Amino acid sequence: MLDSCKLKSACNLPFFCNKKINTAGTSNADVPLPDPGMYQLDITLRKGQSLAARDRGGTSDPYVKFKIGGKEVFRSKTIHKNLNPVWEEKACILVDHLREPLYIKVFDYDFGLQDDFMGSAFLDLTQLELNRPTDVTLTLKDPHYPDHDLGIILLSVVLTPKEGEPRDVTMLMRKSWKRSSKFQTQSLRLSDLHRKSHLWRGIVSITLIEGRDLKAMDSNGLSDPYVKFRLGHQKYKSKIMPKTLNPQWREQFDFHLYEERGGIIDITAWDKDAGKRDDFIGRCQVDLSALSREQTHKLELQLEEGEGHLVLLVTLTASATVSISDLSVNSLEDQKEREEILRRYSPLRIFHNLKDVGFLQVKVIRAEGLMAADVTGKSDPFCVVELNNDRLLTHTVYKNLNPEWNKVFTFNVKDIHSVLEVTVYDEDRDRSADFLGKVAIPLLSIQNGEQKAYVLKNKQLTGPTKGVIYLEIDVIFNAVKASLRTLIPKEQKYIEEENRLSKQLLLRNFIRMKRCVMVLVNAAYYVNSCFDWDSPPRSLAAFVLFLFVVWNFELYMIPLVLLLLLTWNYFLIISGKDNRQRDTVVEDMLEDEEEEEDKDDKDSEKKGFINKIYAIQEVCVSVQNILDEVASFGERIKNTFNWTVPFLSWLAIVALCMFTVILYFIPLRYIVLVWGINKFTKKLRSPYAIDNNELLDFLSRVPSDVQVVQYQELKPDPSHSPYKKKKNNLG
Repeated sequence: MLDSCKLKSACNLPFFCNKKINTAGTSNADVPLPDPGMYQLDITLRKGQSLAARDRGGTSDPYVKFKIGGKEVFRSKTIHKNLNPVWEEKACILVDHLREPLYIKVFDYDFGLQDDFMGSAFLDLTQLELNRPTDVTLTLKDPHYPDHDLGIILLSVVLTPKEGEPRDVTMLMRKSWKRSSKFQTQSLRLSDLHRKSHLWRGIVSITLIEGRDLKAMDSNGLSDPYVKFRLGHQKYKSKIMPKTLNPQWREQFDFHLYEERGGIIDITAWDKDAGKRDDFIGRCQVDLSALSREQTHKLELQLEEGEGHLVLLVTLTASATVSISDLSVNSLEDQKEREEILRRYSPLRIFHNLKDVGFLQVKVIRAEGLMAADVTGKSDPFCVVELNNDRLLTHTVYKNLNPEWNKVFTFNVKDIHSVLEVTVYDEDRDRSADFLGKVAIPLLSIQNGEQKAYVLKNKQLTGPTKGVIYLEIDVIFNAVKASLRTLIPKEQKYIEEENRLSKQLLLRNFIRMKRCVMVLVNAAYYVNSCFDWDSPPRSLAAFVLFLFVVWNFELYMIPLVLLLLLTWNYFLIISGKDNRQRDTVVEDMLEDEEEEEDKDDKDSEKKGFINKIYAIQEVCVSVQNILDEVASFGERIKNTFNWTVPFLSWLAIVALCMFTVILYFIPLRYIVLVWGINKFTKKLRSPYAIDNNELLDFLSRVPSDVQVVQYQELKPDPSHSPYKKKKNNLG
């Protein structure tokens, strides 16, 4: 069973449910409602009966969503080709207001298209008797066609007061289960107490090793398998392994563990089919409550509703230092805590927990001049602070364009090349939150202890939007650990938006790749002009250089030349002759893409638009992504030598110096021999080691030209300077 326990804030929806509740006794509506601080609503989604047919074959692929206050808190699995589906799935939802009804919506899943609406209903929580299991039958209706019979949904619910639970809980952001790019959040009020509030209780580290004897789903007797993982609202999708029944993935990722007792990881295996719906191979689950902590477990899981096994490594570890508090509780201002943090990341503790690279503290102080998102000319802003897969939220300041949050967030840094994202949203009671502005700050660009006003940018981070946000950020890290971590695969964000087809994005990626290719073409023309003696002095110099290099060539000269190029660019920069130019072409294309995205958002409800691109969408998205990868690869090489990220350029200098010395003193045959022995014995020494390429891992940390534009800090309006305001107040 799926057990996803969710937190939910109180909002008021002016609707009531169309329901049949088989209960006896007094309901909550007849007596004054107690206020224990929070209620736990345990729901078992049983089945559906006589649901509406939405597909051409006279059937549907139904799934169910639960919402409270317009925010999605649960989504069921999809039952394919069935008008009487049986789910038997469980959900645990924490609510702090019984007058907030539970909204149930049923959809028909359509691959690549907008899912079809199959009906909705409301469940009035005030009608439920406390601590008593209740069977509920909900009649599905379409508000636009109230006379249509759309079938029924059967639930079992238990409402329990949670008197022992603290009401003041930190907020947690997640992505909606919709495949659209719309952002939704769920939240509870922040604590007003002067104390730290830890968010998650542990980390679940999962390594997907391999699959064995999977079911053949294609006509050639093979499959193209990939695996999806889900723990609550945390998701991860593995890479696709083409044409095999025994795939070797070797992928590692982490989930947050919020429940003391563990949780259930839902795992499904799929066969990728281009141009049509992916085939279901099988499912299995991992009960984390049955696993011991601080120990790696090798699991061989039999796939249900299919064939074969999946092999995983699962490790449960203690929680990282992730917290949120008021400004009065500040780790770095407490001298003892600061000394402990500095000691933890001192150079003497290089080999102690290599994954713990550093410590990040973010003070979210206030914002000024925000955009008015409500009809009243005000907004209800709250702030989302993200570092990779760690996401924390502030409380909401209602009806205010100049909110003050005064909160301190702390994170563990696992990769110093991560980017801190701070986003401001407007809370809406009846729908998803409205975007107000965003900033992206690479950790390596942070100036410790300095309060700065950051100009908020648009969604694509290409230009300014209205308002500034005041942040004070400190990052402490171990440089040696950070350097070693650079050569390890980069952590993937498991709730990133799925790529979609965009004409401007496709054009942008094509132009970027063309620019990289033209560098090679121009170099070839230059060499050819030397051969043609277009410029006799240049050709003569090239000819002499060619003879000298070929006659004296040694292998160590290759890294030496790259080292000299890096050094040359460094001296150009420090002498003021910076040859790095602002990429206005990329900026213009990003702005055009932002305009197109806004237009697509407005048109996304028009199903005809999606139908037009359905036939070629998957192929075009693949081409679009390949162009992006090729262009980014070339741009990252260029930006390494351009000193775009000095830390990485210095790291490259150290590596090239080592390679030069090694190749100068050690014969090539010995180097190749050591390399070959390492490759051949790697699986014998570490059977479950994750394959990686250190050079590609290094380049993945170097920003592409698009990311350079997105991470650029905009100059704030001088009138927003906090120091100027202080002077005015003194005057």
